[in-house]
Amino acid sequence: MRHLKRTAKLGRKSDHRNMMLSNLVSSLIKHRRIRTTLAKAKAAQRVAERMVTLGKRGNAAATAATSADDKTKSVKLAENVHCRRLVAARLHQQARSLFSSKAERLKWKENEDVVHILFDKIAPVYRDRSGGYTRIVKIAAPRRGDAGQQAILEFVDLPAEVSGGSTPAPAATDGKAGEAKG
Repeated sequence: MRHLKRTAKLGRKSDHRNMMLSNLVSSLIKHRRIRTTLAKAKAAQRVAERMVTLGKRGNAAATAATSADDKTKSVKLAENVHCRRLVAARLHQQARSLFSSKAERLKWKENEDVVHILFDKIAPVYRDRSGGYTRIVKIAAPRRGDAGQQAILEFVDLPAEVSGGSTPAPAATDGKAGEAKG
């Protein structure tokens, strides 16, 4: 019996499931919203909430370090680095160092580095919020092919300047909803 076992198996082995969830959360951080199946969205939501909480904890430590004495400052900065490393390990993100120019590295950091995006853009927005950073919106139309129930997983209350440049959510229909029948 599987009493009190809350892990969503999603029909995958543990390594495959963990990599899939880290890829989903990385895409969520980069694009601010993703479209996936309802079961995967529910599983990825838990991981995303934990990553935002780590981002908030690291930012709180960094801001506390600015107004602290030398010993406390080093402890707080170490907490910030520790939180960043935990997020990078959980999302399987490694720092990239093979760039031919500084401009390429900065472009990658702004658009692709999920640890930077999470800690410097997303976590400060939720500084005063105590949970519930993401929402799941169910899509009425099932997926074509296997009729899987679709959902959109997105961040709650992100201002436009934080989520600027991201693409809008994909259409929930197959393009025929606007046409008149007859």
